[in-house]
Amino acid sequence: MAGPRIGYLLPTREQIMQGRPAARPLLDLASRAEALGFDSIWIGDSLTARPRHDPLTLLAAVAARVPRVQIGTAVLLPALRNPVLLAHQAATIDQISEGRLILGVGIASDAPSIRAEFEAAGVPFEKRVGRMMEGLRLCRALWQGEPVDWDGRWTLRGATVAPVPHRPGGPLLWIGGHSPGSLARAGTFFDGWFPLAPDPAGFAHGLAEVRGAAAAAGRAPETVAGAMYLTVALASSVAEGEAMLDGFLGRYYNRPGAEMRARQACYAGPEAGLGECLAAYAAAGVSHVCLRFAGAHEAHQDAVARVRSALGWA
Repeated sequence: MAGPRIGYLLPTREQIMQGRPAARPLLDLASRAEALGFDSIWIGDSLTARPRHDPLTLLAAVAARVPRVQIGTAVLLPALRNPVLLAHQAATIDQISEGRLILGVGIASDAPSIRAEFEAAGVPFEKRVGRMMEGLRLCRALWQGEPVDWDGRWTLRGATVAPVPHRPGGPLLWIGGHSPGSLARAGTFFDGWFPLAPDPAGFAHGLAEVRGAAAAAGRAPETVAGAMYLTVALASSVAEGEAMLDGFLGRYYNRPGAEMRARQACYAGPEAGLGECLAAYAAAGVSHVCLRFAGAHEAHQDAVARVRSALGWA
């Protein structure tokens, strides 16, 4: 029986926090995940708020090292980047990966460290949504391979980038968010909805809103993928898993772990319970899950492979 695609988030932020910036171990984890049957490899993004490896640069290496599975950003902040440069970089990575790139994107939460990050990049925080949307429209225009004229935040006269992406039209674009505006944008413009995710019922409701917006925009609703981001801490008991998760999230975000756990989808506890959790999200319409592990990456990878086998998901 086919289940959702299962992806793996490389621990770029965690490695930097631990003073271990070498890229080779990350590439080894990507290769190991592919060998175990994971369907995709993901990398997060941050400049100064949560320092980590640059996702686009590292994805180019992953694309060359891992030849079969999809690769993606979870998530990229396009507003921090010039869209002409982003279009060029993404097209090149898509050529390296032969069409396997997914750009998961977001607008970033409103926090002092995020505002400082935008300021450091010389980008106004308050207009980041409009900047992101215009920038992505410009990327899509440049990915067609025809000369582009553009009058907006950026000015282009007969400009082209080369190469164009391997995938016709460019990489898939996924976006998260739960607000009415975010759901409408996801359905109207994007190829997938990719939230941190509420509970399964909340996900099903959000996906229905996204696909309703797609239908209103004249798009085929079922073509908008329902994806999610899930943080996992496997342990012998729920209490032990929650303690592990709280410690991980607290260090990662510099906020109370319980607070962050309430704001994003998480699973903490025994391996068998993870199967039940994934099955519930699959029933809610999730077609792709990006898993972030709260430590012990190889052990978690092995456990997910066993869970997937037990569920009978090819």
